[in-house]
Amino acid sequence: MVLAMAGFRIGLSMLYCLSETFHKMTERLQQVQTKYIELVDDGLHTLNKQRVDTLKNIGESYGLKYSVHSPFADINIASPSKPILKAMLKRLKESIAYANALDAYLWVFHPGLKTGVSMFYPRMDWLQNLKTVRLLLRIADDYGVEIAIENVPEPFPFLMKSVEDFERFYEEVNEDVGMVFDVGHANLNRQMERFLTVFADRIVHVHAHDNDRKSDLHWGIGDGTVNWESFGRLLRKISYDKVVVIESVENIERCFQKLDELFAI
Repeated sequence: MVLAMAGFRIGLSMLYCLSETFHKMTERLQQVQTKYIELVDDGLHTLNKQRVDTLKNIGESYGLKYSVHSPFADINIASPSKPILKAMLKRLKESIAYANALDAYLWVFHPGLKTGVSMFYPRMDWLQNLKTVRLLLRIADDYGVEIAIENVPEPFPFLMKSVEDFERFYEEVNEDVGMVFDVGHANLNRQMERFLTVFADRIVHVHAHDNDRKSDLHWGIGDGTVNWESFGRLLRKISYDKVVVIESVENIERCFQKLDELFAI
């Protein structure tokens, strides 16, 4: 069983089986190689009270520790539409409440996106993004849940993709919010080393997957262009000691083996 290497722990995102039924996913949970599991609150695995009860029972039986990836399909925390934003916030609040019920150690969310009207209202989406993040922090605090924002890739129209975007965000949001460092996304933006160096003290969680540096493919670790040896050296350099979650959608067994080969000391 792979649990910890080079000072950090290895986890697994259930994103790889998101196309399967919730029941099938729970069967897989009972066979995983790690105790650190990231649940995806979306698609066929969307959480509800009954499912949370099921997951909690499985977690207690197998000693699993959960993180929760927030809903992301059709979610834009910087939406200029107040009615739509209100509906999305209700959905996100429910997700945070479920994370609390699962005793999740982290709830992961994405920044907002630009829209077709962004060009007509300069800075409005950026300001709404900041406002919503502050609101999510208040909600999370009420539920006793830690939340963190993820770096996202080109070419998608997210407001925050580069190191410079996140530097501006942290300067203006004036809140203590952690970062989820996504290796594959940073590889697409060609900023892996800069993210890990500039935000060493903000990174509370890591997503690991590979790609061809052209598309966000979530390939198996070692199957693309990510320099994993460099990644391992950088993690040691910043003394990262939390969870590295495999977020590949294929070759999961080999991902564990590859991390074992690369980082075990």
